[in-house]
Amino acid sequence: MKTTIELSDDLALAARQYAARHGLTLRAVIEDGIRTTLRTEQESRTRFRLRDASVGGSGLQAAFRDREWSKIREAAYGGRGG
Repeated sequence: MKTTIELSDDLALAARQYAARHGLTLRAVIEDGIRTTLRTEQESRTRFRLRDASVGGSGLQAAFRDREWSKIREAAYGGRGG
């Protein structure tokens, strides 16, 4: 598809110089820039996955297994705030 775009003079000059240094056409440079932008946006939308940093163990100590979270937190912080 043909289309017309308007670039600032300094950006157009930099793109032409880049293309010349790398043996590319201006079209290839512009297409690559668009592809990179679209790929970056798509990658930023992928779901974040937190790595598994769990440690070995068998869960809570017996004294805390059936306690409310507020009581567990109280025991953990022991009057130190939190």
